[in-house]
Amino acid sequence: MQFGYFSHVWSKPGYTPATRYEQLWRELQLADDLAFDYALAVEHHFRPDESWMPAPTFFAVGGGARTKRIRLGAMGHIVPLHHPIRLAEEIACLDQMLNGRLEVGLVPGIVQEYFRPYQADYDNRRARTLEFVAFMRKAYAATETFDFDGRFFQCKDVKLSVKPTNGMPRLWIETRDPPTLEFCAKEGINTGYFFLFDRPSAAPRYRKYLEQWRAAGWKHKPTIGYSTTVYVDETDEKAIARGLKEAGRAYRTFFGTTPDDASLQRLLNERAEQFVQRGEAGAAETVRHLNDPEWLLENDLVLVGSPETVTRKLRDWAQHGVFNAFLGEFNFGALSEDDLMRSIHLFGTEVMPKLRDFEPF
Repeated sequence: MQFGYFSHVWSKPGYTPATRYEQLWRELQLADDLAFDYALAVEHHFRPDESWMPAPTFFAVGGGARTKRIRLGAMGHIVPLHHPIRLAEEIACLDQMLNGRLEVGLVPGIVQEYFRPYQADYDNRRARTLEFVAFMRKAYAATETFDFDGRFFQCKDVKLSVKPTNGMPRLWIETRDPPTLEFCAKEGINTGYFFLFDRPSAAPRYRKYLEQWRAAGWKHKPTIGYSTTVYVDETDEKAIARGLKEAGRAYRTFFGTTPDDASLQRLLNERAEQFVQRGEAGAAETVRHLNDPEWLLENDLVLVGSPETVTRKLRDWAQHGVFNAFLGEFNFGALSEDDLMRSIHLFGTEVMPKLRDFEPF
């Protein structure tokens, strides 16, 4: 298995953005020291109450300057919000700055509110994202100028001043969409999913992706990531007492802020119905309980416990959920830095070594 340090770079009580970023660098330095494989951040906009990371390129540059081996990147760039040439240039330059340690995550975006201020194309967001993969391949393979004639973007006689260190960087598209998973398998692109998509429903889709990957002729295994909050302490009792409330309510405002819990629950119920209409009953049930830490723990959707408990659960989750990289979110809510760093350290020293040689598929 592989392990990633995933971050929304959530706002925290009493922090300014500057002090929050300084804490972030301390987190990444510890993750690097403990041999985490990845450090990845979201691209979120217009929610100062939620994420302070509208530009994950800066996350990777700042983290790269303070670490030695961990691979860094976005999970992911919201492709339709960016001009294709500009995003391709930034990715190439960033890969050079990181000396090849770049991971490139691409996402079409799911939050419609991000698109309006950018005057971006929400309806065609998925198709634009997949087209950008073809654009990157063309741009990075060109020895001189190149042309591109896509459905959404065209250009002629373009020459990039900087290319990535070794051709195409390593790509991810986190998705649960079957046609997009088929595209990823054919293109050799890694994937993954978020805890909102329940593992029993996810597993058949990712098993199909693995079949399509092998059929495409790839000799190596893909990386399938899975992300949720994690808090580790010396015992289950300490972990639950210190970390469950914050870990279990970290995503409660994912769909928007409300003035009180009753209003929040109405909002969550409304969003849950959208998942029901898409035929995703498991995800709908999770959304209904995003403000209920005990329910999330009982249903194994947040990872809270002693090193022994976390190791046991993670092994079981990976096998039955068909993922081989855990992208844990360690810093959330009002969790103190002492508790945060202890949790990271225990995970890195007492959980990761026991699962390194475990192959879920």
